[in-house]
Amino acid sequence: MTTPQGALIERPAATAAAVFTGIGVAAPNGLGTESWWQATLEGRSGIRPVERFDATQYPATLAGEVPGFDATARIPNRLLPQTDHMTRLALVAAEEAIGHSGLDPEQFPEYAAGVVTAASAGGFEFGQRELQALWSQGGKYVSAYQSFAWFYAVNTGQISIRHGLRGPSGVIVSEQAGGIDAVAQARRQLRKGSRLIVTGGVDGSICPWGWAAQLAGGRLSTNPDPARAYLPFSADANGYVAGEGGAILILESEGSAAARGARVYGRLAGYAATFDPRPGSGQEPGLRRAIQLALAEAGVTPDQVDVVFADAAGVPELDRQEAAAIGAVFGPGGVPVTAPKTMTGRLYAGGGSLDLAAALLTLRDQVLPPTVHVDAPAPGLGLDLVLGTARPAAVRTALVLARGAGGFNSAAVVTAP
Repeated sequence: MTTPQGALIERPAATAAAVFTGIGVAAPNGLGTESWWQATLEGRSGIRPVERFDATQYPATLAGEVPGFDATARIPNRLLPQTDHMTRLALVAAEEAIGHSGLDPEQFPEYAAGVVTAASAGGFEFGQRELQALWSQGGKYVSAYQSFAWFYAVNTGQISIRHGLRGPSGVIVSEQAGGIDAVAQARRQLRKGSRLIVTGGVDGSICPWGWAAQLAGGRLSTNPDPARAYLPFSADANGYVAGEGGAILILESEGSAAARGARVYGRLAGYAATFDPRPGSGQEPGLRRAIQLALAEAGVTPDQVDVVFADAAGVPELDRQEAAAIGAVFGPGGVPVTAPKTMTGRLYAGGGSLDLAAALLTLRDQVLPPTVHVDAPAPGLGLDLVLGTARPAAVRTALVLARGAGGFNSAAVVTAP
């Protein structure tokens, strides 16, 4: 339902809770969930000079690229000609998530399991290659696979086909907020009767065409030092570093998970999305309302939240807005705040789902991942940032925030099983 202010919240339903039973990760500081998580807790960054193309003549030269990814060793040969790099990453992450969950699609009714993912750019690299063929050689040299390989929904389609998941499916496009919004849409499908949804986001457009588009947004950091380029909440913040990858999650009805004895990482207890007002209106951004609505749906008070995973834009104005929203709800320094994406860069639609994965593993291991490279929060922000090293903590409830370009705000509350 919608509030008078336009915020989207979930209508309570007399259905079992939605729980996470699988995690798959492809991230710039680790391919595979446990590899990525270990690197994250150790503060190892995956931000480095771009390798996928020669970016030395561009203003921004750094990116978060998934290391050690050999598509030919991980993707069936028949899929290689029809998939973009980001879809190959999504297929690998989905395979890991499904394997971790112990899911056997053949044991489910035919339409009981589906796929909902998020994307911000689609298969940009694939599209660039085919457009170059069109311009230089002519239409008969353009792959027939261009008809879908570039599309926002391609990850959903390829995951669905590969694993025989014929239930409700879809795609969400809300930039950095998409990884959370897709999980919320998956929960809606569970409330309508589905048993399991493969969800989350894997994104990436690190190619000349995609790079030009990202530079046009004016928010990429041009600092060539990997340790100083992306410094959210710092007095030295000067933009962000773009990355590729994300996380695919298995969201399942609690009854279904219990019936098959699945391991539960955590529960999606609350969610809300809001939209910022028109620029120049002088009205408050919508993030604070998103936080409050998500907490209200979860039945959680601010003092019960143990950690906030921040959006961490790295743009001073946006950082101030986020810090103000967190401070308005929790008070100055009232809750630990972390931004492990300082080790990956901003992954667009993959960012929110990767932070959800981090929140779930925080619940599992009772430790808060650090925000690297940032020496201290800028004066006046009033944030208790987890800096330098991981921080042991008793964690039962985590709040994950994401803000997408264009005014999207999303907040998700995850609680221990």
